[in-house]
Amino acid sequence: MTAIAFDTLRYVKTLRAAGFDEQQAEALTEGQREILSANLDDLATKRDMTELKVELKRDIKELELRMVIKMGVMILGGVGLVVTANRLWPVPVQYVPAGLLSSHQMPIVDPGAGKSPVLQPALPRTAPEAEK
Repeated sequence: MTAIAFDTLRYVKTLRAAGFDEQQAEALTEGQREILSANLDDLATKRDMTELKVELKRDIKELELRMVIKMGVMILGGVGLVVTANRLWPVPVQYVPAGLLSSHQMPIVDPGAGKSPVLQPALPRTAPEAEK
């Protein structure tokens, strides 16, 4: 318990000089002494604050590590889901560079004909004519 030097006799004399009678001055002095002693137990010292600061920093670092681990697990899980989905349901698309599209023949399918696709040359691209 931390104690503060509180001169009760001097406080009583000060109250008496201000116009309080002996009984009132002693009652106020006793109340003031109790308030000071009760509040000192609840106050934090610099050492208490330093210990709390160190503890909070440690807790924050621990939570940061746990958060990084959880984020890594979520990323790995997401990548695993994408890879699994790609193996279960492969996408039948083939990459064709843009320059090859105009120089090769492309199949044209007529859904109503019911025949195999007919290869026809691709239409040449022409620049739009300038407006007159």
